[in-house]
Parts: sequence; C-alpha cells; structure tokens
Amino acid sequence: MTKKSVLDLYRMKDSDEKVCWITAYDAPIASLAEQAGIDMLLVGDSAGMCVHGHAGTNEMTMPIMLVHTAAVRRGAPSTFVIGDMPFLSYQVSCEEAVRNAGRFIQAGADAVKLEGGRRVTEQIRAISDAGIVAFGHIGLTPQSSGQLGGFRAQGLTAESAEAMIADAEAVEGAGAMFLLVEAVAPEVTELIRQRLSIPVYGIGAGPHTDGQLLIVSDLLGIFEAFTPKFVKRYAALAGTIKDAFAAYREDVKSGGFPGPEHVYNMPENERDQLYADLAR
Repeated sequence: MTKKSVLDLYRMKDSDEKVCWITAYDAPIASLAEQAGIDMLLVGDSAGMCVHGHAGTNEMTMPIMLVHTAAVRRGAPSTFVIGDMPFLSYQVSCEEAVRNAGRFIQAGADAVKLEGGRRVTEQIRAISDAGIVAFGHIGLTPQSSGQLGGFRAQGLTAESAEAMIADAEAVEGAGAMFLLVEAVAPEVTELIRQRLSIPVYGIGAGPHTDGQLLIVSDLLGIFEAFTPKFVKRYAALAGTIKDAFAAYREDVKSGGFPGPEHVYNMPENERDQLYADLAR
C-alpha cells in the first residue's frame, strides 16, 4: 500500500471517490486499519474518552498526543496520518500553534487538525505558512463544547447554518487544505461543499461530503458510555471482550488454564540432573 499524498486526496475529490478514515490511538489498530485499506488515520484527542477514561477531550496534552501519534505511525507507516492538536496547544498564540504543529510532524503525522472556524484563522494561516498541511474542523467542536451547550448538533437553524458556512469559508481562506464538518445538518454540509474548493469530510454531517470519519471505538462497539446518533457500529467487540475475560477467569479459577500445552517442560535429562544436584 502506498501512502496517499495531498494530491491523491484531491484527485479522489475530483473523481468523486469517497475518502474513508477513522481515528486510531495505538500501533495494533493502526496496523489493522492500514491492512484493511483505510485511507487516513486521525490521532484524535477523542483518546481522552476512548482510551484514558476522561469525560471529555480537554485533558489531552501535547506529550500524550505525541506518544499516540508516534505509535500510530509505527503501526501504519503507509497511511496518511493527521495529528489532532489538543486543547491549548494552538489557541494561545500563532507561534505556539506552529511549534506544536511541527512537533506533530516530527512525531510522524502528515498533517494537523485544529478545531474552530473564524476564531482560529490566524493560527491556520501561520501553520500553513510554515509548510504544514492543516485540516479545519467546524460544527460540533468538542474542545469548546461548553460554549455550544454540550455535545449538540449544529446548523439546525438558519442563523447557525449561516455561521457554519462563514466558518467554512474563513477556514479555507486562511489556507486550510481540508475541512472536517462534525454533527451538522446535511443540508448545510451540502452547501459548504458546494461553496468550497477544498475537500470537505464529515462525521455526523450527512452524505454530501468527500469522505467520512468515524471514531474507531464507536465503529468497533468498544466505547459504551454513549453512542452518538450518527454512529454505525460495524462490530460489538465490548461483549466479545467481556466474554473472553469471563472465560479466562473461569479457567484460572477452575484450574483449566494453564494446561500441559501452555508450559515449557525441561528436557528429561536436565530435569533428572537438577533433582540429582539438589539431592546432594
């Protein structure tokens, strides 16, 4: 598998081939995704909930995200990887945004993603001017969910829809090469895609996009705290994993594990020599 470039992703848009991407936080999942032909991997700050057990994403820091990014790159050396810039890694200043974006690239990412529309255009422009590929992210932006009243769909009123369109146009104008739209009414997503020349991807934003993103823990049915309406589960691994743990526990309690096939026996002559030596 050859890693897709920015040009490849733009060609896919031009040919109406949908881009399929998921989040990944570790090398094993990244490797399996690459083997399955997933086009892109987002090292999402959703790891805060899906891996670290937090109630949200704002607890993620640059050191934690860089560890996840390096692991994903090792697992998927031939897949386009996006690093999700965590809370306060880009909001403070353009200089800090560029520095932290560069750290993602050094850790193995091919691009970075920033949440927010018009309010982060200066940071997007600075990152782009530094030669780093930037993804915009508008709609439901978890890092600022408190301002949005929680994890709520966006673009459901004319006023909100107009704000989404303005954000999208501002992000493109600032130099973002891609845009992710999250939990936005599909009618609004369609209008955004019509107005922009860059690829527009969606997560919970309907079918009128250049590709779709899903959180891997939702896709696999591992994350049980809540399931957004836009999620389609392709497996129910939580139950499978719990059943495996329960079977293992029962085997250990009953003495069924380990069995003779699970141990490394000494050669008979070495065992006899050991017993003879100890008997002296």
